[in-house]
Amino acid sequence: MLDQGNNRELPPIPTKRYFTIGEVSDLCDVKPHVLRYWESEFPALQPVKRRGNRRYYQRNDVIMIRQIRSLLYEQGYTISGARQILEGDDARSDAQRSQQIIRQVIVELEEVLDILRR
Repeated sequence: MLDQGNNRELPPIPTKRYFTIGEVSDLCDVKPHVLRYWESEFPALQPVKRRGNRRYYQRNDVIMIRQIRSLLYEQGYTISGARQILEGDDARSDAQRSQQIIRQVIVELEEVLDILRR
């Protein structure tokens, strides 16, 4: 059963190069242990590991995690179904990724506009 608490709007992704697992957890509304599990299930999700296996995610990783989250929690796909969509050359997958990026850019532009209006 889907958790209705996961349907809230996600915060914008800050303009940073690397994010810790805690930051990604907050940005994507997913627990850290779920992120570690998804790493084992989705081969494309490979954060940089440094000093004592600490994970550092890049912006593309955060966008992919948000897409995985959407496929699993909002669209109701299974892990294997979501993996097939992400690994395939499906135009639908590209469209979903583009929509995610466009939403993110709109949010960031609205923040810039808000700052300029002050």
